Amino acid sequence: MNWTTHGVCNVVEALGNFNRYDTDLALREGVMREGAAWADEALHEMGAALGRADLQEQARLANVHNPVLRSFDPQGRRVDSVDFHPAWHGLMRGIFQRGFHCAPWERPSPGAHVARAAGYLMQGQVEAGTLCPTTMTFASIPILRREQALWSQIEPHLLSREYDSRDAPLSAKMGMLVGMGLTEKQGGSDLRANTTRATPVAAGGRGEPYTIVGHKWFLSAPQSDAHLVLAHDETGALSCFYVARWLPDGTRNAVRVQRLKDKLGNRSNASAEVEFQDASGTLIGEPGRGIPILMEMATYTRLDNVLGSSALLRAGVVAAVHHARGRAAFGHMLAEQPLMQAVLADLALESEAATALALRLAAAFDRDESSPLEAAMRRILTPAAKLWVCKRTIEAVAECMEVLGGNGYVEEHALARMLREAPVNSIWEGSGNVMALDLLRAFRRESHSAQALLDWLASVCSGDAALSRAIAALEALIAEAARDPRMGRSVAQELVLLVQAVLLRQHAPQAVADAFIVSRLGCARSGRIYGALPQGVDARAIIERAWSGD
Repeated sequence: MNWTTHGVCNVVEALGNFNRYDTDLALREGVMREGAAWADEALHEMGAALGRADLQEQARLANVHNPVLRSFDPQGRRVDSVDFHPAWHGLMRGIFQRGFHCAPWERPSPGAHVARAAGYLMQGQVEAGTLCPTTMTFASIPILRREQALWSQIEPHLLSREYDSRDAPLSAKMGMLVGMGLTEKQGGSDLRANTTRATPVAAGGRGEPYTIVGHKWFLSAPQSDAHLVLAHDETGALSCFYVARWLPDGTRNAVRVQRLKDKLGNRSNASAEVEFQDASGTLIGEPGRGIPILMEMATYTRLDNVLGSSALLRAGVVAAVHHARGRAAFGHMLAEQPLMQAVLADLALESEAATALALRLAAAFDRDESSPLEAAMRRILTPAAKLWVCKRTIEAVAECMEVLGGNGYVEEHALARMLREAPVNSIWEGSGNVMALDLLRAFRRESHSAQALLDWLASVCSGDAALSRAIAALEALIAEAARDPRMGRSVAQELVLLVQAVLLRQHAPQAVADAFIVSRLGCARSGRIYGALPQGVDARAIIERAWSGD
């Protein structure tokens, strides 16, 4: 008797090897446009390497086998070590080889931040947890290189392309990671509520040793070789301290890991609660300038939040389109059905707009800081983009999962992991309200840059009726928000949508720009449900542009 009950048919095979750069027209065009054409060949090679199917298995293993805290060694000595699966180390090794933790600082050149952003965006499509220590290390370098004595000791390690996973004194290692320790359980984003204290060993002051007592509720990447920690100094002011994992005499610093966080997503990466029990630290920068110093660092991390969310969004769109092209329902392939085309096209619009915006922001970090417009891109548009793109990605990845139906909801598919990952970028380095308030503060305090941004928008919107209406509405909204901070999120939303629309109008095919503008800015705007596109949108052309890998 034949007990075979079914055959396997109408299923979609997993993506094989493909090039993440060559199949992403929006990314390639943005790289050329924003000043990194010289990196095209290297990014092509990265795209091929990051599109290998075996990397997806590494990503899966790194998230199935989560980091484990090992508090003591077999002899009972306190070690506070974090053990990772080999897959994690394999992914981190690739990140270091590609220089995503240091390249623009190691080899400064026009377009260096754009080239790094493009590679980071492709890396984020593979696995998101490894981005956290990468970003922390990257963002620490411009802070630490101002400390001459310390920098002379750690520069070779921070700029090294050798990933060194050993838990050992820095003198014995080839490379290093740097994390951050800011938030405490009683304060969260309210950093001024911190209670951690630093006491000078001798005279105190910049570059001098301190002992630190306190705790952190979220210490990023506790396995890092050092952390930048916020603490009150002897005057009561909040200052920034460099806290090494190992001391120069070869003993461990007194940073005690209490537990690793059991997080919704980002599970491959370790986050910890720690106590500083007279830990040794060195004052970084001027006393009392801890928050401004770490907010400078946060500007870079917020850019990476936008890039990381754009990466998840792109990966979700690729998965959704690939599935829809390979699965039939009700007698037709999903990708040929008008309602599914509307959903896929809408998701593709969101992805291209996020990519264009992210690369434009990265370009601002390459360009002259004295330019009011570039300063506005960094200081005003970056927090707004973090708020909007990160939140839209959460919805978009869920919609991509729905394209796959039950097949996308199971853990065998990477979309389940992506959906758990998506909220972290919205929370990390300041949640939505923090970004909205930061945006309003920047409009108020940096009026020259704010006006340069509005002048640029007015000039590029001139002659386009929909864009002209949008800039007028934005200016009125900004004026209203100056009186009522409850409008902060609305300002961020309308600002980002308008900038995205302008970038697409300037650089994307007409079908893409027209569809984005009419659905996001026009009277027929679709609101917050994907797939509610107005009539006349060329969905097929938008989808074909988004993914050419099948």
